[in-house]
Amino acid sequence: MTKHLSVFAVLGIALAGCAAQAPTLDTSEGAEMSFDGLYPVQNSIADQAWARSDVDLTQYSKIILQSAGIEYRPGGESGRTYMSRTNADHFEVTDRQKARLLEIVNEKFMEELGKSKHFTLVTEPGPDVLLIRGALLDVVSFAPAEESLGFRESVYLSRVGEATLVLELRDSITEAILARTVDRRAAETAFEFRESNRINNAAEIRRLAGTWARMLRDQLDEYGAPAE
Repeated sequence: MTKHLSVFAVLGIALAGCAAQAPTLDTSEGAEMSFDGLYPVQNSIADQAWARSDVDLTQYSKIILQSAGIEYRPGGESGRTYMSRTNADHFEVTDRQKARLLEIVNEKFMEELGKSKHFTLVTEPGPDVLLIRGALLDVVSFAPAEESLGFRESVYLSRVGEATLVLELRDSITEAILARTVDRRAAETAFEFRESNRINNAAEIRRLAGTWARMLRDQLDEYGAPAE
């Protein structure tokens, strides 16, 4: 797999580890291209992935990290009553929870991408700058806000919530799309239920965001470094 054809592997693998089969770009005559000219990636562990066939990441040495926002699933129980007593299957997200989620996700991506061996984080576009744009969509919370619980009530969760991460690689000058991936995951404990509180919930969100960011960084370093 040559480096200039491997940008789809960056996003196809970065979100979920190594696939059983190597991801390949489907450029066949019958391949269904995206609305913006990307080819589908086969054998990607990410839920969906697309990319151009002619991308060369080695021309970039810097990164601009840009947020495209966070969207939350509408509806949800306010937390004043248990979900089991209503038809809701998730809780509303308070402004405080929204601010904390944005803070954690930004913090972990900046932290992990700042450790890149090849790319430097910058704030201005340039001919050698890769734009990475990320968004969290359909965020669902299974954790009630602490202020909605009585002092004698405890809630134990195996997962705090879930979300769909959409990542795009773009050229920072032209903003031409190079690749896109969509992956849905849960912020969850591995083997046990944990009490829902601000500290535990933030730890699970931080772990998920760190996993996404670390895998992205590792793959960018592998495929973005110039061939020796």
